[in-house]
Amino acid sequence: MSDSERGAVAFYGDDFTGSVDALLQFARRGWSGRLFTALPDAETLRRAASEVDVVGVAGISRSLDPVAMEDELRPVLEAFAATRPRLVQYKACSTADSAPDVGSLGRVLELGREVFGERVVPMLFAQPDFGRYTVFGQHFAAERGTIHRLDRQPTMSQHPSTPMTEADLSVHIGRQTDATIGAVSLPEYGQLPERLQDATEAAVVLDALTDDDLETVGHALERLAAPVFAIGSGGLSHGIAAASPGDAPTIPTSTATGGPVLVVSGSRSAQTRRQADAAADAGWLVTPLPLDGASATPAVLDALRAGRGVVLTSDDADIDSLAGSAVLESIADAAASVISATVRSGATGRVIVCGGDTSSRVTRLLGVEALSIAANPWGNVVILRAHSSDSAVDGLELLLKGGQVGADSLFTDVAALGNP
Repeated sequence: MSDSERGAVAFYGDDFTGSVDALLQFARRGWSGRLFTALPDAETLRRAASEVDVVGVAGISRSLDPVAMEDELRPVLEAFAATRPRLVQYKACSTADSAPDVGSLGRVLELGREVFGERVVPMLFAQPDFGRYTVFGQHFAAERGTIHRLDRQPTMSQHPSTPMTEADLSVHIGRQTDATIGAVSLPEYGQLPERLQDATEAAVVLDALTDDDLETVGHALERLAAPVFAIGSGGLSHGIAAASPGDAPTIPTSTATGGPVLVVSGSRSAQTRRQADAAADAGWLVTPLPLDGASATPAVLDALRAGRGVVLTSDDADIDSLAGSAVLESIADAAASVISATVRSGATGRVIVCGGDTSSRVTRLLGVEALSIAANPWGNVVILRAHSSDSAVDGLELLLKGGQVGADSLFTDVAALGNP
C-alpha cells in the first residue's frame, strides 16, 4: 500500500473478538493497524489514521437494542468520516447473527447511509477460512467439520439471543429495515464492479466460496467512489486487504511470555465447554466463575502460583442468583474482577476471555485502551498485547475467544506457548 493510501480504511467491530479478527485479516496481508477499545479523541484518531493503514474501534453493538446501537455507533462513524476515509467497514459476525431488536444489521445499514451517503452498501459475510460460505444469497456455517445451512447450524439456530431462523441473508436483514436488500451471486462476478456502481438497492448481499472470491470483491470495492461503507465479516477485511497488500512485518507465531493461563468464560457454547473439559482432563483447576463479588478465591491464586492453569466457567455458575439483574453485565463484572485481582497479584500475565460479548465488556472494564497483535500461533487464534495507562494491565497478554473458536485443546495449547 502506498503512503498516500495509509489510514484510508477504518472499521468498527460489533464485538471485541470480531474486531480482533478484522485486525488479524488486515495484518496477515501486510497492513499496519491500530485497534482502540473505545472511540479516542479526534486528534488521536486523526494521528492514528495518518500513521497506519487501518484504524479500528472495538465495540459492543452486537448485544445492543437499536436505540443504544445508535448511541454507540453514530459517533464512531461520524468520527471516521472526519478522517476522509476511502472505505469504512462495519465488522459483523460471519454468522450474521442479529435481530430487529438486538444487534440489528438493518439499523447499521440505515446509520451508514445517513453518515456516508445514500449509495449501495455491499454486505459480505462469507469467511472461507472459518467455514462460512454464501451461495446464491444463502449462508452456510461449519460446525465440527460439517457445513450446515445457517438456519440448521446446531449452535446458531439455537443462539440464546439471536437464533438464526433464515439462511437467505437478504431476507434475514430485510426483516430488520425498510431499506431494499438485494443480492449479487457468483455468476454475476464478471461484472461485479459495474453491478455495484449501478445498484438501485440500499444494500446487496455478496456471495463467496473461496479466498479468490473475497479478493474479487475487494477489487470491486476499490472502483467505487469514496467513501464506501460496507458491512461484513473478517472475510470482507481479507478481501479489502488482499486487493492491495501492504508491507508490514510478518506476525509472530509465538510469544516469549510463559507462565500459567487464566481462562474466564462468559460463553455457554458447547465448544467452550469441550475446551474446559479438556483442560480439566489435563489437570487444570476448572471451577465456576464466582458471581458473589469475590474477586479471586484462594484456590484460584494458589493454583496459578503453582503454575497450574485455571478455567472459571459461567455455565457452571449460579446464574439463577442473577434473576432480575443484567446477566451479561454481571458475568462481565465478575470476570473483570477476577482477572484484575490475579494480574495485580502477579499470579498470571496471560488471560483468555471466552465469549464475544463478555470479551468486549471485560476488556473495557480492565482499562485497556488499545490492543495490538502479539502473536498468531495458528488459524484465527490471536494473542493480543494490552496497552493501558494502568501499569498492572499494560502488557497483559489476552486471547479474546468467540464461543465456537478453537480446537478442544485450545487452552492447553495456548499454555504451551512460551513455556518449555
